[in-house]
Amino acid sequence: MKSIVIPVTQFAQNCSVLICEHTGRGAVVDPGGDLDLIEAELARQGVALEKILLTHGHLDHCAGTHELAVRHGVPIEGPQRDEAFWIDQLVMQARMFGFPPVEPFAPDRWLEDGDTVQVGKVKLDVRHCPGHTPGHVIFFSAADRLALVGDVLFAGSIGRTDFPRGNHAQLIASIRDKLWPLGDDVRFVPGHGPMSTFGAERATNPYVSDRALGSAA
Repeated sequence: MKSIVIPVTQFAQNCSVLICEHTGRGAVVDPGGDLDLIEAELARQGVALEKILLTHGHLDHCAGTHELAVRHGVPIEGPQRDEAFWIDQLVMQARMFGFPPVEPFAPDRWLEDGDTVQVGKVKLDVRHCPGHTPGHVIFFSAADRLALVGDVLFAGSIGRTDFPRGNHAQLIASIRDKLWPLGDDVRFVPGHGPMSTFGAERATNPYVSDRALGSAA
């Protein structure tokens, strides 16, 4: 699987294009906006867009979802159904943060912990990782040792939990119980900022390193 990260919106959110190199089919993960940049990359790579995948319902991650889905006639998969809390507020979020008007949408498929999604011949495992938001999910390719974690974990930091229905204890549990078991060698694309590995974060992240979690226990 080939993966390309495209920072979009004024929040520099990491939208990803995933491409199955066997079939040329692909998915866009978290199209928060700047669809011209996303479309240009799809054209450059010659991708046949198959679906849109969402980690969670915050504006910078999904504001372009409806328009992109309509343009390409593709389904929307994810997040977990508790994320309707945020997706239902998308129009209001756009007005509040000065985004262009957005169209509301409902995912074609809500995802649950343990589900899988298919992109061409690529299989992605789904993990429900609440804490930053209630219905946040992450996508993991075991074959490529790559995870797309949205705003659960960052290089050197973790997701905010001061939004409505955020929960710090849940977020820490999601990272410890859902991410770390995938393996220290796993590279991850965060919702913002540079990529890292789970091993590097376990060693150095001041919030969720083994030392930090050990001292908090």
